[in-house]
Amino acid sequence: MGSLLLLLIYAGLVVTIPVGTILLSRVIGQRNPNNSKAEPYESGIPVTDSARLRFPSRFYLVAMFFVIFDLEVVFIFSWAIAFRDVGWAGYFTVLVFVLILVVVLVYEWRIGALDFGPQGKKILRAYKKMKDEVVA
Repeated sequence: MGSLLLLLIYAGLVVTIPVGTILLSRVIGQRNPNNSKAEPYESGIPVTDSARLRFPSRFYLVAMFFVIFDLEVVFIFSWAIAFRDVGWAGYFTVLVFVLILVVVLVYEWRIGALDFGPQGKKILRAYKKMKDEVVA
């Protein structure tokens, strides 16, 4: 019964704190309404151009690399938690997994996928070469 009471107190705090801060900011916050603040996603800055912009592909590459190399942490962490249960078979499985990731990282490094400076055009040349080979 005592742990249920603590859980209810915790749940009450979880709800009360965000609602309280929102209400407090509503009561004591500044209000300067104007037409530019009514525009979506501009936060009071006058709209100067369309929001439809093209981003270079390297932004998407960085996002994909982040997903690939960040997701490995989830798998390695779960292996580390169950280390004693999975034994040597789990160890060798994670070793193969990490080796595959290292091979992928070296491959990306070699083709220049991690070069984003002014000289980082190797990835675009490699992509164009690969695309030309697929078409031919």
